[in-house]
Amino acid sequence: MLRTKISKGYKKWMIAGLAVLIAGGAFIWYIFTEKFTDTEKVKADYTVKAIDFIKEFQSDMKLANSKYSEKIIVVEGIVSKVEMADTTANIKIIDSTSGAYIIFDFQQQHLAEARQMKEGDLVSIKGSCSNGAFSNILETEYITFKRCAVNK
Repeated sequence: MLRTKISKGYKKWMIAGLAVLIAGGAFIWYIFTEKFTDTEKVKADYTVKAIDFIKEFQSDMKLANSKYSEKIIVVEGIVSKVEMADTTANIKIIDSTSGAYIIFDFQQQHLAEARQMKEGDLVSIKGSCSNGAFSNILETEYITFKRCAVNK
């Protein structure tokens, strides 16, 4: 009978590799199952007027993105457009002079509030600012928000 001896160094590398694989799997599981606190209950980092906020992004997109990206912000303005689908609601506030806009994606638990909004309503919306960018297709700046709720 022929037996192959596995060296001690090889065993250590196998155990280390298995440990790294398990740790990596646990990290990926954590990232994909992470739950966010309801935005309505989170303290805002900034409160801004919509048109002033848009102008800040237009004057220096890079600086504004570094200041506001992934921050909770309360934006006050007038609803320009309401876009509804079965499971989502997007509210837009548009700067009529430049065409630049802010788009708010509402959290599932706050869809009913978003569905009640109408064009022309003065609103206060709290959400996590994703970032601002320039659309070559629309030829305008836009700022996106996620996990939004009506600020009360």
